[in-house]
Amino acid sequence: MQDTIKKIFTENIQVQIAAGEVLPSALESAAFTIAQSLINGNKLLCCGTASCHMLAQHMAGLLINFYETERPCLPAVALAQEQVNLGPNNNIDDHETFARQIRAFAQQGDLLLAIAVNGNEKQIISAVEAALTRDMKVIVLVGDDGGELVGLLGPNDVEIRVPSKRPSRIVESHLVNLHCLSELIDLTLFPQEEN
Repeated sequence: MQDTIKKIFTENIQVQIAAGEVLPSALESAAFTIAQSLINGNKLLCCGTASCHMLAQHMAGLLINFYETERPCLPAVALAQEQVNLGPNNNIDDHETFARQIRAFAQQGDLLLAIAVNGNEKQIISAVEAALTRDMKVIVLVGDDGGELVGLLGPNDVEIRVPSKRPSRIVESHLVNLHCLSELIDLTLFPQEEN
């Protein structure tokens, strides 16, 4: 059992080292894109697949509250994963849940942060398509080969692709990447003088 535990930690460390080699440019670009959008008075809409939904909530919470240093609130919202409709026409497709919220709330200049595992999740693909019809920029956190999502992204969008095929390692790396983004956004918007 302990060998399995060591193997899990080793695999996680190897993915993080590989990510540290390939992701700095994408993370820097994403942080700058988010910071610029917030400076312009726009908001960040976050969504994630079932296994990544808590990460979307966490990212929105980090911006609304703060990461490690207290600062003013920043406008971000995690889109609801469930669509509650008690009316007679309760036949909304599950894969449209995020897309419908984007069509209802998003304004031009807002950003979508979409978190997926392999990039073939219909709910996330629909969300990105809805964002693009609103002329929104999109930041995608994904793993594996990026799936269908990468084909939707344009030159102003940002893909942060974890170099792993294992869903658990991808989700773990997403958390590190979100913390990295939070710190970079704070440093950009609220630079601290070094003591």
